[in-house]
Amino acid sequence: MTVDHLNKLLLESSAVLLVAVAAVRISTRSGLPSLLLYLGIGVAIGQNGLGVTFNNAELTQVLGYAALVVILAEGGLKTSWREIKPVMPAATVLATVGVGVSVFVTAAGAHWLVGLDWRLSLLLGAIVSSTDAAAVFSVLRTVPLPARLSGLLEAESGFNDAPVVILVVAFATTGPFDSWYVLVGTILAELAIGTVVGLAVGKLGAYGLRQVALPSSGLYPIAVLALAALAYAGGALLHGSGFLAVYVCSVLLGNAKLPHGPAVRGFADGLAWIGQIGMFVLLGLLCTPATMGSAVLPALVIGLVLVLVARPLSVVLTLTSFRLPWQEQALLSWAGLRGAVPIVLATIPLVADVPRAQDVFNIVFILVVVFTLVQGPTLPWLAKRLRISEGAIGQDLGIESAPLEHLHGHLLSVSLAPGSLISGVEVSELRLPAGAAVTLVVREGSSFVPDRSTVLREKDELLVVTTAAAEEATERRLRAVDKGGKLAGWLAGR
Repeated sequence: MTVDHLNKLLLESSAVLLVAVAAVRISTRSGLPSLLLYLGIGVAIGQNGLGVTFNNAELTQVLGYAALVVILAEGGLKTSWREIKPVMPAATVLATVGVGVSVFVTAAGAHWLVGLDWRLSLLLGAIVSSTDAAAVFSVLRTVPLPARLSGLLEAESGFNDAPVVILVVAFATTGPFDSWYVLVGTILAELAIGTVVGLAVGKLGAYGLRQVALPSSGLYPIAVLALAALAYAGGALLHGSGFLAVYVCSVLLGNAKLPHGPAVRGFADGLAWIGQIGMFVLLGLLCTPATMGSAVLPALVIGLVLVLVARPLSVVLTLTSFRLPWQEQALLSWAGLRGAVPIVLATIPLVADVPRAQDVFNIVFILVVVFTLVQGPTLPWLAKRLRISEGAIGQDLGIESAPLEHLHGHLLSVSLAPGSLISGVEVSELRLPAGAAVTLVVREGSSFVPDRSTVLREKDELLVVTTAAAEEATERRLRAVDKGGKLAGWLAGR
């Protein structure tokens, strides 16, 4: 590649990224999911648009997998273990048994209503039965759902990629299918291996990062993302689920109170946006609208079966025993959002030269576009109609920890979000544990050293110095006052 070619590539890539960033603003104002705009950008510059020719399904699959690793890592880093822990059993059943129900109901609809043979029907059912982590994480940031529901949806989208990938690969083979019990055994084994690898890498990585004070805060995000990639590679090489490994590892790292947590999450957020943009634009380039006319009706029929029959049935059959109210089950049924994952999985039969693989890709592409356009914008409305929306979305207390290696302590940077109940509380009323003290308050661009009677306000930034032994208790106390006010924990102690 010459320098001129490199300059041209950089110019085109930067232009696409800038347009995609502007598209986020458009999608926020219009309510349209941003993935549709990214796909549209890819289609617009593709063969039927500006004429860019791209038909490398194998490269798209590899880059799509890489992007999904980053997206899952970012979602895991922002997932609260406290919120998903109570719903882990329900999420696990929905992501495994529920996926199986969805696959076979969707396949039955494709076979009997569209006339596809059983192999192709099962392949389609497997491809579209996985909810998309990027779409779910994106929507949950704008829809104020109860913690139990948002945690269940987050955990399900992080877990269900693993069994679906196994099924798609199995159904995309040209030989006879494995017996159902072989498939079930393979799924369970891969899930177990992925979980173990994710736990091991996450725990060891968190321990190592807490013990070693890196010389620059910018190294922590790189180390965390490297650990997430290590978890994926380790899980995949051990014939386990790399996707599950990276999600489990990232959840552990995100809840481990690592130094410079906000910087780590911000870095991961930026990489996830780049991954989403690149993946969707590539998928848009891979599609050829001129050849998709015959796939519209099958896509609509299969999509209706999936959204109105398969997904609700999988939710009811797997979650009724967990005693979820019907309103929550209805919302979970509608919130099974599809996105990049099904389209990336649709490249597997293309790479494997499965007969009618292009038809499968076209059907999946249209199904994702149409039903994401319908489900995404209507989810907030449905939550309100079912009366399970929690009103405005609150912001968590922002705490960033920087190690003070030579003093054996930590410096906590605390940002009071609008609505924080620390507002109006005196410094003495924080009742921080021994070994911790508020040393500086930054307010409206000015800083001052507070005394015990200083009243804290919204949008204040506090510098809290704490010993290493008191750090965890200090963060716990600050978060408790942030949510419960100065009387938080009064009856139960600190």
